[in-house]
Amino acid sequence: MDHSKAPVLEALAAYHAEGQTPFTPPGHKQGRGADPRVRAVLGDAVFRSDVLATSGLDDRTSSHGVIERAQELMADAVGAQHTFFSTCGSSLSVKAAMLSVAGPHEKLLVGRDAHKSVVSGLVLAGIRPVWVDPQWDPERHLAHPPSADAYRAALAEHPDVRGALVTTPTPYGTCSDLAAIADACHEHGVPLIVDEAWGAHLPFHPDLPTWAMDAGADVCVTSVHKMGSGLEQGSVFHLQGDLVQAHVLESREDLLGTTSPSVLLYAALDGWRRQMVEHGRELYDAALALATRTRARIRELDGLHVHGREDFCGPGRAFDLDPLQITMDVTALRTTGYRLADWLREHHRVNLHLADHRRISAQLTHADDERSVDTLLTALSDMLAHVGELRPAPEVDVPDPRELRLEQAVLPRDAYFGRVEEVPLAKAVGRIAAEMLTPYPPGIPAALPGERLNEAVVRYLRTGVDAGMVVPDAADSELSSVRVTVEE
Repeated sequence: MDHSKAPVLEALAAYHAEGQTPFTPPGHKQGRGADPRVRAVLGDAVFRSDVLATSGLDDRTSSHGVIERAQELMADAVGAQHTFFSTCGSSLSVKAAMLSVAGPHEKLLVGRDAHKSVVSGLVLAGIRPVWVDPQWDPERHLAHPPSADAYRAALAEHPDVRGALVTTPTPYGTCSDLAAIADACHEHGVPLIVDEAWGAHLPFHPDLPTWAMDAGADVCVTSVHKMGSGLEQGSVFHLQGDLVQAHVLESREDLLGTTSPSVLLYAALDGWRRQMVEHGRELYDAALALATRTRARIRELDGLHVHGREDFCGPGRAFDLDPLQITMDVTALRTTGYRLADWLREHHRVNLHLADHRRISAQLTHADDERSVDTLLTALSDMLAHVGELRPAPEVDVPDPRELRLEQAVLPRDAYFGRVEEVPLAKAVGRIAAEMLTPYPPGIPAALPGERLNEAVVRYLRTGVDAGMVVPDAADSELSSVRVTVEE
């Protein structure tokens, strides 16, 4: 296929060149109706290119097939059979994938380190999750993706499952042995869904971890806005094989998706595909070399330990690592990642990828260069010079994995939509959660609807919030209270 073409961008350019006059939404009419104060911040180009996908970018019947051709080019670029664009982020895409594999009360294997969007899918569909435990690093208090053996054991124990879902890479950059997990699923005749939201770049360089389609996955969801050049909410999901039908996956996306997709997002997805096909190898040659140099420079700073493959990969740990996610352990500084991240933003306007009780991380992409890395290094050096001001930090009581794994007492859907009451957090021990309690980032629920809260997890959340943890999806984000089910 001719990857110099960008159907969405070309149709948008034609729309402007033809001087079309819309008597349709959006109501700002090419920005003419937008408040000048808004245009001063956003720019005129945003409004000028915010047009309808049909009766705008394409005609009323979509006879030019603009979006379809762009999706076909994306599929060809990465070696998938089918690709679908989503303008509602991977949070919607992963739900569509789940609903294409399992329905109400049917079983789906799910890694317990799944993103909150997966849990939302369980709630919406009434799917019965069979949790697969992540691999726990007791020294570093960090979960890596579940092993292939864990999925194989779960498949043997639950032969009636409809499929499996794994999240890889994690926000920390750690990856599963996808080929082995896919093989295990296919031996049982069920599809594998991969939430690869952090892996949009993986197909475009051989030195990056193997991406889902190359590993044999059936459906892969990826957020182009995270590690690619897409706009926020720009997502794609890919399909191959015959275990999931294309029309079913498309129907599930249509069920959940918007009828007013953003052409701006489509255009960015289209342009990113062309950029990667034409220049991806050289861009990631440079990005990987920059990551290597950046890691070396951070290692020269006293008090920061940069995690590499030697820490994260091996037996009982992750299978692979994306080196563009630079995770730093700050234990030696005797403060928390929360405090350090807040200090860096306040004093240097540097926003880190994530922070937890003992780590901070910086995400590099093909867009970074020596200048942006110098800004990061300068900020980290100054942070170390002022770290005494950030002590003592409240300690976060992180339970061991046995205490972190809560009992799934009822289905997530039943707990979420059932009778609910709000109780003080201290009185929630032994009660069934009716809401997600999700430290963010990275967005992995510590407790989810239907799980019975124990003292260890309640203490972890309480000490975490006191230390600076953010739990934005709780009804009471301060966690003085929590929503629980009313048990008869």
